[in-house]
Amino acid sequence: MKEVKPNSFHAWFLAARPKTLTGAIIPVLLGSALAVSDGLFKSVPALLCLLFACGMQIAANFINDLFDYLKGSDRQDRLGPQRACAEGWITTRAMKTGIGIILLFSCLTGLAALFVVWEQLPYRGWELVMLGGACVLFAFLYTTLLSYRGWGDVLVLVFFGFVPVCGTFYIQAYTIDMDAVTLSLISGLAIDTLLMVNNYRDREQDAISGKQTLVVRYGKKFGEYMYLGLGIAAALCCFRFLFTGRLTPFEFIWAPGIYLCLHIRTWRGMVHIGSGKQLNRILGETSRNMLLLGLLLAAALSIA
Repeated sequence: MKEVKPNSFHAWFLAARPKTLTGAIIPVLLGSALAVSDGLFKSVPALLCLLFACGMQIAANFINDLFDYLKGSDRQDRLGPQRACAEGWITTRAMKTGIGIILLFSCLTGLAALFVVWEQLPYRGWELVMLGGACVLFAFLYTTLLSYRGWGDVLVLVFFGFVPVCGTFYIQAYTIDMDAVTLSLISGLAIDTLLMVNNYRDREQDAISGKQTLVVRYGKKFGEYMYLGLGIAAALCCFRFLFTGRLTPFEFIWAPGIYLCLHIRTWRGMVHIGSGKQLNRILGETSRNMLLLGLLLAAALSIA
């Protein structure tokens, strides 16, 4: 990698880890696709949800970077993305300022979404404020505490599934139904495969640094089958939309069906590699698979 000047735009771009934004975009895309399917899509609320989700993802990346550096952890993701503070790209003072700015931006977009709801339903939607506050709170708690105690997978289901998908659908439709809940589960399960393979890759270093992920607690084989099971469960949840008529049999085959085939193929590669830097390729394939599921499922729901 070419030399990165401290606190430069390039440094901040790398620290934001744009590849991770896939996990923020997919839930908003799915929630909006369901609104399109119901004829309730609203572009401004959808855009505000997207900006909030991306802002919170970047903030979480900054917080994670800063905390790992200040903690002096042996775990600096040696096999994965380089850390901006550890590499000297961004000073700790600048990173703290950056965290404050991006959180402020996210909160402002969240408040704008609340005002959009008020235009239609005066003095409704205060639950969005509580959800936004929870997102900010857990962005800190996840990095500093909960991920070290094995709660990462649960938080992914909540904050990459139920909160963004149901939240995006709610501020467009002003209600939440079982289709939104099911779609939230699909999103959370698919995105959790990325966390699972990340923890699978880092299991030895996590054990040394005291990070008790599920893979550290229950072992390598558990991680392999948990990864496989998450993807299968995400695909099976799509059957609801087949039964309710939101997906035709053909759409079911080329949406969750294609994803499941790719997921199993990636799982086999993961098991074959087992450990080492080559698992970064599996991370890339996992990100591709979940993005493809989000795009295909959103397209299928939108044209239903």
